[in-house]
Amino acid sequence: MPERPTQQHSLFDAPAQPEGSEGPFVPSKIRTTSPFHQPRDLTEAQREKFRKMSRDSREARRSALAGEGPAPLHEINIPKFRPLDLMPQRDGQGVSALSLFSGGGGLDLGVERAGFTHTASFEIMQEAGDTLRKARNDWAVFSGEEDGDVRRANFKQWRGKVDLLHGGPPCQPFSNAGRQQGHLDERDMWPQFVRAVKDIRPAAFIGENVPALASPKFSQYVSENILAPLSGNYQIQTVTLQASDFGVPQVRRRVFFVGFRTKKMAKAWSAPDPTHYWGDASITGGARCMGLREALGLPDTGIDDLSPTIRSSLTGPRHTTSILNSVAAQRKFESLEIWPNGVAADRASARAFVAKNGHFRLSVPDVALIQGFPEDWPFVGATYMALGQIGNAVPPPLAYAVASSVLDALSK
Repeated sequence: MPERPTQQHSLFDAPAQPEGSEGPFVPSKIRTTSPFHQPRDLTEAQREKFRKMSRDSREARRSALAGEGPAPLHEINIPKFRPLDLMPQRDGQGVSALSLFSGGGGLDLGVERAGFTHTASFEIMQEAGDTLRKARNDWAVFSGEEDGDVRRANFKQWRGKVDLLHGGPPCQPFSNAGRQQGHLDERDMWPQFVRAVKDIRPAAFIGENVPALASPKFSQYVSENILAPLSGNYQIQTVTLQASDFGVPQVRRRVFFVGFRTKKMAKAWSAPDPTHYWGDASITGGARCMGLREALGLPDTGIDDLSPTIRSSLTGPRHTTSILNSVAAQRKFESLEIWPNGVAADRASARAFVAKNGHFRLSVPDVALIQGFPEDWPFVGATYMALGQIGNAVPPPLAYAVASSVLDALSK
């Protein structure tokens, strides 16, 4: 069987920036309202379509609670997918990590399970910070507009105290689902990630984003804003990985920038090999990745498949209507007899009323599971906030695979 490409690229020959050529960091025009958690751009016709879905969903719920709607079609589902089984806890012997743009904790959890000791997390969204605190009450979490804004942070206080810096700067400036304005988008936080690397000087770093950032369209941006400022002191490589190759029942590709301070560590590092397969293709010694229905513990209908990419689609600041990323995704869910619109807060609520098409209705715990979070990960905030944290996260098992490969290189 042909080897699966991981799209690994050497960036050792990227142009360097002379040491000390950068000027002092001066925060400029720091906003009091976060630009990082805004509704996606939709036409008015698309908004109205989603609003109608929401109205129909609310009406169905009211009818069900009044005893007027159809009876529940199934018992509360008991998922078969156990994400923690994909992430056996490793002993990193005290190797430490600091997290930026932490969100709901996808990278943080994967890095922790890979053996790194948590040092601190920065997240501008208060509810996401509360999620991290509730999940790990011993973590140092800086969140909200004041404490969690990386533009305000003095990273030099952690110099010499952190082995790994990791984070996924907001992807909207580069995502195919957005306008792809790159450095013109005020949400572009890669310069802050680079500043943190230069100030902290960790032994290694992991920067995550959407695959589009590694496309020719943004090659100049990557060269000028990521490689040039860092390649004088770091050996940097990129790799694009698929979540389902590591057991997550979802089609989700992400690009990772992995850098090491020494050539020895960089040469010791290699991208993680796939551990799972989907469909007829198999890898030596690999396990089959669960399909979506099997992962959620739904009855076998004879048709199963991976979930499309999960993202939170908003029609307004507080109106989550869907986890879809495309029309094709809607069709995929339809074929799986799963209703991705009007996600319920919990499984009992999801079961309480039947979707318009009679399909299985998703809950927040179901969506989190599809993303690779364990059942007990406590997302804080309203449903739309929880879905935003989930949709923006790196699947923890994927983060675990990358972090484990970095730990192996650091240990050699």
